[in-house]
Amino acid sequence: MNITKICCIGAGYVGGPTMAIIAQKCPDIKVTVVDLNEERIAQWNNPDVTKIPIYEPGLSEVVSEARGRNLFFSTDVDGAIDEAQMIFISVNTPTKTYGSGKGMAADLKYIELCARQIARVAKDDKIVVEKSTLPVRTAEAIKSILDNTGNGVQFQILSNPEFLAEGTAVEDLLKPDRVLIGGDTTPAGEAAIDALVNIYSKWVDRNNILTTNVWSSELSKLTANAFLAQRVSSINAISELCEKTGADVNEVARAIGMDSRIGSKFLKSSVGFGGSCFQKDILNLVYIAKTFGLREVADYWEQVIIMNDHQKRRFANKIVSTLYNTVADKKICFLGWAFKKDTNDTRESAAIYVASDLVSEQANIAVYDPKVESEQVISDLEYIGVSEKGRDRVKSYGSAYEACDSAHAIAVLTEWDEFKEYDWTLIYKNMQKPAFVFDGRNLLDGKKLTEIGFIYKSIGS
Repeated sequence: MNITKICCIGAGYVGGPTMAIIAQKCPDIKVTVVDLNEERIAQWNNPDVTKIPIYEPGLSEVVSEARGRNLFFSTDVDGAIDEAQMIFISVNTPTKTYGSGKGMAADLKYIELCARQIARVAKDDKIVVEKSTLPVRTAEAIKSILDNTGNGVQFQILSNPEFLAEGTAVEDLLKPDRVLIGGDTTPAGEAAIDALVNIYSKWVDRNNILTTNVWSSELSKLTANAFLAQRVSSINAISELCEKTGADVNEVARAIGMDSRIGSKFLKSSVGFGGSCFQKDILNLVYIAKTFGLREVADYWEQVIIMNDHQKRRFANKIVSTLYNTVADKKICFLGWAFKKDTNDTRESAAIYVASDLVSEQANIAVYDPKVESEQVISDLEYIGVSEKGRDRVKSYGSAYEACDSAHAIAVLTEWDEFKEYDWTLIYKNMQKPAFVFDGRNLLDGKKLTEIGFIYKSIGS
């Protein structure tokens, strides 16, 4: 089947960049990204392409090239569904906050709403592609909804999970380690798989395009994120032991990372992993294991989350203990609020939880992040239940120099490259004395900022 029209439901961190790359690499395919959020679509259509809603290095250039040619952003969901031959579902699948599976299971209400809308609108056969991270056998539920419309339309369901790392999403899409496509083993299912393979093969080597059954594809995404998060929690557990024994966690990580069986990636000690996927996917994996009565499996993966939460609390406690066991009315500067550099995504950022712990100790938090707006900072704190009084203790600044002025301590929460270029001697001059620095991305110990070279070594390592 030759695909000439694609619709993607969901203009977020996955749908927007993925469709932009497909449009760039396949100029013969009309790609329409739809979302009910009018403000978000307006941002994607902003004439100033540098102000699109998602910051990723290189993304604005890709959007600029394809937008208006064969890449479109719209709120006309029904119209896009109607004309498309292939529909990607890329909506949010947050952890449930209610009912059965609360706190662990994925909330699939948006997925179901999409399926029902497709079923209602579709007048001819469609290929529906799961792009959101979903629990195993979700495709079965989607297919059940679509196959019971009674209008005779035939649907093929594919699983095509994303493996993007925010901050490098464009590079990950252009040069993926692999593209995974799961589908039915029926002739119709294999034809649908081939249609999607043909799209990706416009720029991805076919040897890097893997095809599986749907269930294997869905589980592979959860498992990949769980393994990566496990490595982060593992090195963080060792970091605490290093502090007690006098070992250097960076040296330990370097030593074990040179073992070809282990590798060096995801071995940076930090204040904990964040982002929209790791915690959500592990909790989903835990829930699935518990559903099947696999208690030991569930306990194993749940410990990864427990360790991550512990690391965030430990970092906040380290700040309090270093500042003479009180941070009441002291100014603590947070450099970075996004969960990692080169993205404006703050979901599950460690900075949010460290800030919450510190404002509960009546600290004043000064935030500087080059890509995160002050409104987002306050919204993040409100989302996790920080009171209005607590939120009033948090203020965003337009520069790091302003945020650090008269501060008692600096906590580096995001490893933005620009932090390495600052005049740290000048920053130290305008801080309270003694001034301390806490690098949440490599070391947890507080060091006096008189050791100016420390900041270069820690962020640059």
